[in-house]
Amino acid sequence: MIRRLKLAQTLALVAALVSVLFSSRLSVAQPTETMSAGELQLAIKKLSVVGSALYVAAHPDDENTAFLAYLSRERLVRTAYLSMTRGDGGQNLIGSEKGDLMGVIRTQELLAARRIDGAQQFFTRAIDFGYSKTPEETLGIWGKDAVLSDVVWVIRRFRPDVIVTRFPPTGEGGHGHHTASAILAEEAFEAAGDPLRFPEQLAYVAPWRPKRLLWNVFRFGADAPRTPKPGQLSVDLGTYNVFLGRSYTEIAAQSRSMHKSQGFGSAERRGTFINDFQPRLGEAAKDDLFDGLDLSWNRIPGGQNVGKILVEAERAFDPKNPSAIVPALLSAYREMRKLGDLPDVLSKEQELRDVIRSCTGLWVEAIAVERSTTPGSTVPVKAMALNRSPLPLVLEKLEVTDQTSAPPARTEMKSNEPVKSELTLGLPANVEYTNPYWLKEHPGKGLFTVKDPQLIGRPDSPPPLVARFTIRVSGEPLVFETPVYSRITDPVKGEQYRPFEIGPKVTVTIDEKVFLFPGAGPRRVRVTVHAGEPLVSGKVRLKLPSGWSSSPADIPFDLKEREDETSATFQVSPASTPGMGTLEAVADAGGITVSRSVLRIEYPHIPVQTLFPLAESRLVRLDVKSDAKDIGYIMGSGDDVPGILRQLGLNVTLLSDDDLEAMDLSRFRTIVAGVRAYNTRPRLKQLQKRLLDYVQAGGTLVVQYNTSNELVTDPLGPYPFKISRERVTVEEAPVAFLNPVHPLVKQPNRIVPADFSDWVQERGLYFAEPWDPRYETVLSSHDPNETEKKGGLLYAHVGKGAFVYTGYSFFRQLPAGVPGAIRLFANLISAR
Repeated sequence: MIRRLKLAQTLALVAALVSVLFSSRLSVAQPTETMSAGELQLAIKKLSVVGSALYVAAHPDDENTAFLAYLSRERLVRTAYLSMTRGDGGQNLIGSEKGDLMGVIRTQELLAARRIDGAQQFFTRAIDFGYSKTPEETLGIWGKDAVLSDVVWVIRRFRPDVIVTRFPPTGEGGHGHHTASAILAEEAFEAAGDPLRFPEQLAYVAPWRPKRLLWNVFRFGADAPRTPKPGQLSVDLGTYNVFLGRSYTEIAAQSRSMHKSQGFGSAERRGTFINDFQPRLGEAAKDDLFDGLDLSWNRIPGGQNVGKILVEAERAFDPKNPSAIVPALLSAYREMRKLGDLPDVLSKEQELRDVIRSCTGLWVEAIAVERSTTPGSTVPVKAMALNRSPLPLVLEKLEVTDQTSAPPARTEMKSNEPVKSELTLGLPANVEYTNPYWLKEHPGKGLFTVKDPQLIGRPDSPPPLVARFTIRVSGEPLVFETPVYSRITDPVKGEQYRPFEIGPKVTVTIDEKVFLFPGAGPRRVRVTVHAGEPLVSGKVRLKLPSGWSSSPADIPFDLKEREDETSATFQVSPASTPGMGTLEAVADAGGITVSRSVLRIEYPHIPVQTLFPLAESRLVRLDVKSDAKDIGYIMGSGDDVPGILRQLGLNVTLLSDDDLEAMDLSRFRTIVAGVRAYNTRPRLKQLQKRLLDYVQAGGTLVVQYNTSNELVTDPLGPYPFKISRERVTVEEAPVAFLNPVHPLVKQPNRIVPADFSDWVQERGLYFAEPWDPRYETVLSSHDPNETEKKGGLLYAHVGKGAFVYTGYSFFRQLPAGVPGAIRLFANLISAR
């Protein structure tokens, strides 16, 4: 009996500690700001509420942000969103990043959204591999047991009282990922409380069974009709919060508008907005989502006294003198410490420290003198703590990554007088580089590889350096944490904080991710060598597959200052026969070998993201011809196709709207419209006639896929056709030749079935359906157990020219260097 009790206590302690470590509160863009009086009063009220809710869906932007804001700001429960994926398969409306980099952007967009609506953010290891038509396909690619384990892990760590799913498990979500997210949530609801399921997790967490699970019935607009059914619960998400001066639908618009890469900017709704919730599992609820749950401190054994003190503190709060209630808050803190390391208590302790920090106006920061450093080096850090209250605060200790600074013993923090300290940290030689933890290892097809189980579920990598200030507040020692940042003052943007970076002493970045060799001749390959520390010298070389060669064998470099750069140019000769391989750049410097590049993602709505991926590029030796040499290109969204066309030796001119209006278009053999150009460039409505006149006069116009719901003009072609939602999601799906002698598959490159090998993510999307019979169809494909889809490639000879519409996903295939897709696209731009 005693042994069993000790085990239970150990599990509870471990679960509590992991719960705190699992918090995403340090994943912020800058040091934590103190709360305004309204925010502070709301946070004080929240201290008295002990409860939690978890929202579950498939992708970034699937979450109901108004509901998250309502849970966090109105019901005052700990709230989190669990997204199965990071949105890696989505399209990008703000840049050219795709795949893994798209996932990095959308991860940060979700964190930005959570900072607005007040929820936390979690993920599984599942990869967004693109649109999926069935949950069976989704779970087969992800690996159901692995992702289910992740969902159970998050539930056991976060310990929600209530789980709400965005989608039902019955398929109404219209996307295999959507339905799969609900299936996994419902199975995890039962499994999380069963100690026989995923028992390896019990070394860190204890089993947990939520009270109930509900489905958030679809209602996507204020004017959308409701169809409430008996047993459903209703919530008005348009409720106005007097402390924040905003309704939850207004907050939601701000939060949802962080999904900028998806083009999800939202209008702010005001007024009643009822949402319905259908109970699915667990105990029934009659009137409220939290029926039958004690959300007060009475649910914690011995917690009644904490609750009483906090209620009194709330009553005594004076927004003009918030520090006056700090003694009461400290009394509540001491009572909490008597309750042990229970997860609910530890999370409330953190909330309480944040409230005390704002009541005292306390500001803590730790700023690295340099933006980045390297393993084994020293890091100068300037730390500062500022008390902006009349209370007696004393800085006792400052630690950064377990290295202690010794400010003067018991440094008194006088009101509004900064206490500053300078540290020089020595980093170990084996410290890891800054990289998203889920990208450190090569992923599988459907699942990221994460070796450390305690990182699973986290939204982001832990900051490399964390400063911990031990400060006595009215005699009580409290620890306040902040990541170490770097900081600049931009003459336009003002003060700018950036995450501190740890990278290699030297990086080698290849100037292209894919190199095409359309013939036997050599190509120039340029490598940028960048110094991560002063006085770096050595040689850079290329590692090539068998049959390939480079000249020279290596090139020396000598960099004097940190951030210095130089370039090294090699002539690479391909193998004699078509094929693919990997090019790796390697730097030998000071006895070490480095093969890492540096990549930064910078957008104003998210923190700068720095990655140090392997310095690799894809080599593609292929036989390809094109009858078109001068190409005009109408850029779409997230479009890397022009660069690939240039590698084929074509002259590509990017066409602005003014160019399309005034330029002599006859100079171009072909004009190509990039993906979603007719969704994102409004002036094409007025310019479309000029493009079709260009076709009549002898030009070729190739239009890549667009979506039907945001077209700026219709029709897109010389004859009517509609863009449907038909797609072929399986990239290995067979492709049939409807007309094997059609010029699009014969000239100038003879397309064969092997040209449809090695495609990535999908065959195509937004196929035409229906279309005017004057269009010729060329190819057909379909997903398993579906009918043929012939609208992926339409061709029409018009006047002296030609028009092509294609839903096949060349925008993914060409940047990935898929040889067959490149050969087929060369035929499209050569069409007559």
